[in-house]
Amino acid sequence: MKTWLKALSFYFAGALAIAALLFIPAGTLDYWQAWLYMAVVLAPMLFVMLYFLATDSEFLERRFKMREREEEQELFQKAGAPLILLGFILPGIGVRLGWQMAPAEVSIAADAAALAGYCIIFWVFHENSWAGRTIRVEKGQKVVSTGPYAHVRHPMYVGMMIWYLATPIALGSYVALIPFLLFAPLLYIRIKNEEEVLARELKGYKEYCRKVKFRLVPGVW
Repeated sequence: MKTWLKALSFYFAGALAIAALLFIPAGTLDYWQAWLYMAVVLAPMLFVMLYFLATDSEFLERRFKMREREEEQELFQKAGAPLILLGFILPGIGVRLGWQMAPAEVSIAADAAALAGYCIIFWVFHENSWAGRTIRVEKGQKVVSTGPYAHVRHPMYVGMMIWYLATPIALGSYVALIPFLLFAPLLYIRIKNEEEVLARELKGYKEYCRKVKFRLVPGVW
């Protein structure tokens, strides 16, 4: 019951936060791109939460841990959070100020891309119960090399970047793409440090890296 209450609290707090970031800067509820985006994102989030409450509540408990142990990861959080917030606020400001909006068909296609990115994240969660929000090695943790992990070492970040880069366009804003693009170099730093931690603390991770050579994009990096 405690996990259920915590999960529902996280979900509804997140939903309210997204709504506030989108509609308050816009100064209006007449913002169809925001309504569609929230439906596309929040509905699968609710499904995923209910799925893991029923099948793997311990996974959700790991996702609730927010405090990083590594100094580099704390810096990532402090530098990345303002960029993400800015990326969600700018589209609403654009609506208020009358900035040029992306065509409707482009925004709808971006919603589809955001949903695809989140589906990749769900695939990762389903395959890897150790995929926590913070960088740490838990007792009994094992290397996962199946599913998306058979292709790249960090498939969750692949899904996350697809989702993030699609978000501003789904919301109709080209300008808001800038903060999300600036987030990419921070993600590089996070991945490098994460691999150092896993290589040091997770048995078999070095062998896995020799087998799966690419981090995010097969044939590239």
